[in-house]
Amino acid sequence: MGRGRAKAKQTRIARELKYFTPPTDLTALQHELAGVHLPEHDDADPTDQIPDRDDRTPR
Repeated sequence: MGRGRAKAKQTRIARELKYFTPPTDLTALQHELAGVHLPEHDDADPTDQIPDRDDRTPR
């Protein structure tokens, strides 16, 4: 017993996924298709980058 409730929940979730359309950022899509790279964070510090593997190996 209990299969009916689980199946109903799966059906409800499947229906939500099928018919739900999140808002589309058309400007970001246009930039992505054009190959324009937009920085995600302007305040990123370039010194916070992970060093290359050669820099991490002891000598």
